[in-house]
Amino acid sequence: MQPFDLVIRGGTVVTATDSMKADVGIRGETIAAIGLGLDKGKKEIDARGKLVLPGGVDAHGHIEQLSASGKMNADTFQSATTAAAHGGTTTVISFAAQHVGMSLKTVVEEYHELAERGAVIDYAFHMILADPRPEVLEKEVPPLVKAGHSSLKVFMTYDRLRVDDEQLLDVLQAARDNKAMVCVHAENHGMVSWMGKRLVKHGYVAPKFHGISHPRLCEPEAFHRLVACAALVDQPIMIFHVSTAEGAQVIRHYRGEGLKVFAETCPQYLFLTKEQLDKPGVEGRKWMFSPPARNASDQEALWQALSLGDLQLISSDHAPYAFNETGKLMGGTKATFKQVPNGMPGYEGRLPMVFNEMVSNGRFDASKFVEWTSTNPAKIYNLYPKKGTIAIGSDADIAIWDPKKSVTFTDKMVKDKSGYTPWKGRTVKGWPTTVLLRGEVLVADEKLHAKPGSGQFLPRKGGKAAEPFGRATQEFDPKRNFGAKLR
Repeated sequence: MQPFDLVIRGGTVVTATDSMKADVGIRGETIAAIGLGLDKGKKEIDARGKLVLPGGVDAHGHIEQLSASGKMNADTFQSATTAAAHGGTTTVISFAAQHVGMSLKTVVEEYHELAERGAVIDYAFHMILADPRPEVLEKEVPPLVKAGHSSLKVFMTYDRLRVDDEQLLDVLQAARDNKAMVCVHAENHGMVSWMGKRLVKHGYVAPKFHGISHPRLCEPEAFHRLVACAALVDQPIMIFHVSTAEGAQVIRHYRGEGLKVFAETCPQYLFLTKEQLDKPGVEGRKWMFSPPARNASDQEALWQALSLGDLQLISSDHAPYAFNETGKLMGGTKATFKQVPNGMPGYEGRLPMVFNEMVSNGRFDASKFVEWTSTNPAKIYNLYPKKGTIAIGSDADIAIWDPKKSVTFTDKMVKDKSGYTPWKGRTVKGWPTTVLLRGEVLVADEKLHAKPGSGQFLPRKGGKAAEPFGRATQEFDPKRNFGAKLR
């Protein structure tokens, strides 16, 4: 029998369903064997006392993305994916962001060029639709989905990005026609805009008022409206970055009715509160992201929603803006919270922060950690079992975790280009000390062992999660709508 190219020996292999002492044998880019006492490999890694986990899959991040207001975030594909790799993530799904007037096809081509030059881990794209014109939905979306870009994202808020309800329905229908998933930033735009204007008018412009400008009620209202639109056309949806107990409750209600609603949350909503915004001077700008952090009670509600299956994954929403005049300090010290770029770095800290709370602190076991940070995102976005698990035939994307290693976050350790970490001063127990991508060592001894552009694009179909139920609502059922054929 052909010898193994690499054997990871003596560790505890953890998947979303099992945990076992085993060796992992790798041939080429894939996992060839899992068992005790595997034959010697050409190379070996001693994993005794370590946890052997699948590499993380982060399904929500912004890389080299220009905002609708013309602000470029801090990262390149090289710096962003380097940060992700050091944090144990081996696959990311970032965005190809269309703005009004742009060709979606051209946008996707440009993002591919950027990723091909710099990415050091594997990647896919969600396509942001800010201008879902008929020609975009009818002529550009179908071939792009066929080429492997099987998820569309829309915003229900932000002046230059948001779609109205009719446009939302157009996108949902186009996704259904093309067997794609729809991902949504869902907040009530009127509430956010109205509150922001009132706060600024009355002189409440410090970063701490950013949290007040996104009322709690804006989240559940938008969720209700979004799900109603999706139910009308029988289209599965993913709700991004759930931040409130009320939002989680809405999702629980509709999933309980059997609707195909998926949802995620992020470390910032599990570990931060709005108090982080209340810092002296401009310091609070570091923690400005949208939706904003909420209350400690919301954190517990979100953990409960994860445990109940109402939320299925934890992503980072990596959106780095440098803490200088090119990013968070743009506009100087007199800039209002409305003028500060929204977003914070997340790739590097996502898995260690979540591992510390779930595994080291005993909130959940390591299998749940794998499920919510690797397996479920791979399944929902149709990358599984190539990604997201340790199984024979899967890509050998593996993160070897030292559960006893303690690390304190500092700004100096940051690998992305934001220049700061939102977790500064926090100590976590458990860290990925060796990371493999398709059988090759990616990170070891705190150093990157990969060249820019070595990451691969992952074309994907919509998959099972994106499949409609096929249950026509009354308005779309010719037997109940006087014979009208609307599809």
